[in-house]
Amino acid sequence: MRAVVQRVTRASVTVDGARVGAIDAGLMVLVGVAVDDTEADASQLAHKIAGLRLFSDAEGAMNLALADAGGAILLVSQFTLLGDARRGRRPSFIAAARGAAAERLYDAVAAALRAAGHRVETGVFGADMEVELINHGPVTLLLDTKRAF
Repeated sequence: MRAVVQRVTRASVTVDGARVGAIDAGLMVLVGVAVDDTEADASQLAHKIAGLRLFSDAEGAMNLALADAGGAILLVSQFTLLGDARRGRRPSFIAAARGAAAERLYDAVAAALRAAGHRVETGVFGADMEVELINHGPVTLLLDTKRAF
């Protein structure tokens, strides 16, 4: 699984003109599921996201995790994170999981984060979404369960 994690002051996702998820301070996380991903990847990714120390302590150093800072998570599926643009001008998405398999693992990440006590808002899997965010810092990390964290 791949994820883009951004520390935000606020973020929201809208589908067909209706806001379906929104957070104030916290993490905006875009998640892409690969064809060879498993429940173990979903668990590993959720654990990593929950433990990232991306929030400032009293001295201004990034020493606090999401639970320490009191933020929430906006989790949005994004198959294009698995796009391969090394050849030509049109990306290939053959590495991205399809349909029900991808949705199941995306939902598993959300469930694991909720089970860890985090407030998680989501987009609508497979929908055409409008995502807005204010990146704080900016702080942005790329995560990939197939590469060492």
